[in-house]
Amino acid sequence: MKLFNKAVALLIVLLGLANLTSAQGLKIPQPSSGQTITQDFGLGKITLTYSRPNVKGRTIFGGMEPLGVVWRTGANAATRIKFTEDVKIEGKDLPAGEYGLFSIPGKKEWTVIFNKIADQWGAYQYKESDDVLRVTVKTTPLKDKVETLTMQFGDVTETSAQLNVMWEHSAFAVNITTSIDEKVMANIAEAMKGEKKPYFAAAQYYFQTGKDLKTALAWMTEAEKSDPKAPWFKLWKGRIQLKMGDKAAAMATAQQGIDAAKAQKIDEYVRLNTELLAQAKK
Repeated sequence: MKLFNKAVALLIVLLGLANLTSAQGLKIPQPSSGQTITQDFGLGKITLTYSRPNVKGRTIFGGMEPLGVVWRTGANAATRIKFTEDVKIEGKDLPAGEYGLFSIPGKKEWTVIFNKIADQWGAYQYKESDDVLRVTVKTTPLKDKVETLTMQFGDVTETSAQLNVMWEHSAFAVNITTSIDEKVMANIAEAMKGEKKPYFAAAQYYFQTGKDLKTALAWMTEAEKSDPKAPWFKLWKGRIQLKMGDKAAAMATAQQGIDAAKAQKIDEYVRLNTELLAQAKK
């Protein structure tokens, strides 16, 4: 009987060790899923990494997350945000780099914090002395509940964007801007010294940013020489001519674009050049 008891005890120990080993390699879903968003912005990128808790029937702001207290802006590790270029946050300078993104919720406004310690767990070791920038934004009440903490970039242009944060019945937006014109102009000037000149892209930039249209037209004409039957060159050349006030030239170029696109069966450029022709006829 003693030998039997010893055998049973040994078996229990071995089973326990097996279960422990199995548990150590066990993969289970995390209560708060992770998400990383990368947004092209200016001449660089913004990368946001955070964990997304769910409401799960709880009171969040003013309950689980007290008002007026620093919050990690997510779950698990503190939320991280990385800018590859210098930006402005609500009009205030923020150098390129990676930051811990903290916030202080409030009924009428939020304080959004960019802290130089990007890699930290929660807000347990957060220090205000490590803050690089603080801005204040308005709280937006939400009629419909957002179950899962959601962050996204909206209203994105070449030089501006909004970071939108929504959870439970609260939301806020942070305005982000950047300046790229000086760098782009320097890049164009340098590229034009090379053997392969970026006539098409440079002309488009001049057109879109309201720079010298005569130069833009000259560059687009040079670009057109590489493929005289390309309907996209006709489209952009016609747009520049129309913006310069030369409606007759714009109409002629748009019609050339339509004919070229039809011959190549490129419906998109048939439509775009047709729209340009209609604008030039007004």
